[in-house]
Amino acid sequence: MTTRPATASDLDAIMALERASFPTDAWSDAMMREELASPHGWYVVVEEGGHLVGYAGLRAVRGATDADIQTITIGGGSRGRGRGRALLRTLLGEAARRGIRDVFLEVRADNPVAQGLYVSEGFVELARRPNYYQPDGVDAIVMRLDLAGWAARPGAGTLTAADAARDDAGACT
Repeated sequence: MTTRPATASDLDAIMALERASFPTDAWSDAMMREELASPHGWYVVVEEGGHLVGYAGLRAVRGATDADIQTITIGGGSRGRGRGRALLRTLLGEAARRGIRDVFLEVRADNPVAQGLYVSEGFVELARRPNYYQPDGVDAIVMRLDLAGWAARPGAGTLTAADAARDDAGACT
């Protein structure tokens, strides 16, 4: 497994995973292209055997003290091996390097695996946005992480075999 920064040349593979993971509300190619090129975005991909099997994105405006996790997606055949947690921790590490204090995200209310991942890393529910995910009409759970508290936890940036075996977010946000 190799994790590296995403590039514009990854767009087609990212979009294939995006459409497979979010069939009713996938981002458009143009939206993802803009995210990859944005000075405020930071995207990473996971490759195995020369194939892209996951990606994740962070939006953190330079100089801000808060950031948003835009997405974490692992392809169906690669789920359940800790890749989602590894990507989440990679994003949180980057946020810490940028001086971020609070990390926010929205997660589908019908995705208990992703919710469990986020809670296990220290995210707490702040609110719900009714019917946020369209056209499905699924609520979004808004979550927040105190990044300093997360970073102070023992093993915060380390992925153990137990973590990898415990869960994987799949298509998270």
